[in-house]
Amino acid sequence: MALRKKTGSTPCIGCGQLVAVTDKTCFRCGRRLPSLYGFSPTLRKWGPDLGFVPLVIVACALLYVFSLAFSFLAGLEPARPAGFLQVLAPSTEVLFLLGATGSIPVFEYGRWWTVLSSAWLHGGLLHIVFNMLWIRMLAPGIAQVFGPGRLVIIYTLSAIAGGVATTVVSAHFPDLPGPLRGASLSIGASGAVFGLLGAVIQYGKKAGAHVAGQQAWALAAVLFVFGLLMPGVDNWGHLGGFVGGYGTAWVLDPRRPERGYHMVFAAGCLLLSLLSVIASVVHAYRPL
Repeated sequence: MALRKKTGSTPCIGCGQLVAVTDKTCFRCGRRLPSLYGFSPTLRKWGPDLGFVPLVIVACALLYVFSLAFSFLAGLEPARPAGFLQVLAPSTEVLFLLGATGSIPVFEYGRWWTVLSSAWLHGGLLHIVFNMLWIRMLAPGIAQVFGPGRLVIIYTLSAIAGGVATTVVSAHFPDLPGPLRGASLSIGASGAVFGLLGAVIQYGKKAGAHVAGQQAWALAAVLFVFGLLMPGVDNWGHLGGFVGGYGTAWVLDPRRPERGYHMVFAAGCLLLSLLSVIASVVHAYRPL
């Protein structure tokens, strides 16, 4: 089957309404280039998120397996377990190499881009499984109401907000009690997960979907409490991600249709994520 349709009608990449391949604008949602030059049927086969969820799961899984294998082959000790989420943990050195964030990488080594790269790394088998399950559950619904491009933007900015929050608190408020202390070294997609919950709450508020908003509030509250009770949980990363997702969703406003430039920004977010991991490795091996 051809990847690109050159004639006839095709679903709009945004709302799914049938449009002509040659249409410049979707008459229903107003999206420019609704057929994406005829590639929309192929892309929509990946679901409402256009394959973003599989991309996240595969990328995080590959980085986790690599970090675990590299730790083993290099004979490095795994990170000290701080809870059941750290079972089968890669070494701290390898996680730092690949882009862990926190006050140590950012303020002591100047690795500021790690506030993004850290969201693609995980410190244990259960850690990555739980995060990927939450993403698999939340992201497709957000893609339905915000659009796939805005989903990527919300996810990325939430991850960055979580990384910034825990890094700044750890560096400037080191005397806070245990569960309220920021992380000197932090990894994981949970900040982005909390950002997705914040986006659902914002959607419920703006679109009048009160049940969805209430359920998201309940889930966020339970997970916050869980984080306060369990050792080794980055609570400031969660809170920062939640605020980042809520604020980003407020700016993007789900009542307005997704536009073509959102897809451009989304592509930029994915590129920055890739570059952040590459920059971490290159920086770690730079000549002294």
